[in-house]
Amino acid sequence: MHSLNGYSVFTKGYGDSLVILAVYVDDIILTGTDLTEVSAPKGFLHDQFKIKDLGLLNYFLGIEVLYTSSGVLLHQRKFILDLLDEFHSLECTPVTCPFESNVSLKAKEGEPLPKLEECRSLIGKLNFLTHTRLDLSFAIQHLSQFMQQPCIPHMKAALYLLKYLKGSADSGIFYNNDSAMSLQVFCDSDWASCPDSRRSVTGFCIFLGGSLVGWKSKKQPVVSLSSAEAEYRSMSKQWLKLLGYPGCFLILVYFFPLLCLFCDSQAALHIAKNPIFHERTKHIELDCHFVRAKLGDGLISLVHTPSASQTADILTKVLPGPAHHIHTRKLGVLSPSNLREAVRISKLDTLDVG
Repeated sequence: MHSLNGYSVFTKGYGDSLVILAVYVDDIILTGTDLTEVSAPKGFLHDQFKIKDLGLLNYFLGIEVLYTSSGVLLHQRKFILDLLDEFHSLECTPVTCPFESNVSLKAKEGEPLPKLEECRSLIGKLNFLTHTRLDLSFAIQHLSQFMQQPCIPHMKAALYLLKYLKGSADSGIFYNNDSAMSLQVFCDSDWASCPDSRRSVTGFCIFLGGSLVGWKSKKQPVVSLSSAEAEYRSMSKQWLKLLGYPGCFLILVYFFPLLCLFCDSQAALHIAKNPIFHERTKHIELDCHFVRAKLGDGLISLVHTPSASQTADILTKVLPGPAHHIHTRKLGVLSPSNLREAVRISKLDTLDVG
């Protein structure tokens, strides 16, 4: 049967086994929990189309796969190097952050570009990188707002982003093979941060078993009248996305009786937990009270986290270099050298020095 979330993904369950098939034009990924069950659709497809079995997945649609003893790393190093070459940035000096710390971009600011398609092409290709580089999400969603009429400052910011990629071309998102399963969501917002519309930017990240499975950096559709309202809206959106598909809510509740939602706004947490705030928050859309309903049902747990530990912070604003890299590693955006260092530290930690 095809997935309701993606019509190019097909699944087949048989007893305790599961087979998953993903199709993009004439490229196919086939995987599953039972090699015997995986062989059956492979034989059927070969009879119909004469397919070629390329073996273990190493490259698919510009995404490369690196296998380690602790999991897999998905990265786009070749795509990044090709992009640097296309925009003459192979010899540029690397920088530590996607944006300069004092950057403040506005619409129609500065001289118009003589070739609009060049900037649009660059931003479009950078957007493709967010499949494995969520550390770029905030910068790219910000630049994407100016694609209709990009100006010189916008192009300079996009080229600055290439300098960041030069120093982290082999980084990607890491998925561990730990059997321990837990579901956690971190959400954050930057109130009224858009200088043109004064709308807030929402960011959220979803961890399953310690690995990142969902994230978003997006400007809110309406203006929030307070920082608490902006945070409350960000709290609601992740669950609406998680539970918005048929059957998804029942599956999550079955496997995860209590889902943890981390927020760094005490005011937003009080609004969700305390009914007496209701009269003061009627202007908030009804879907924001989705969190309060699920909290009352005992299905979710709201947890306060300090701003310094808010993992979703990197999805809502420009962070200084040290903070940016701390959050990047927490989110599982690593390079092969990071993985080797993590394995080395893990082995040292298990030594008996007593």
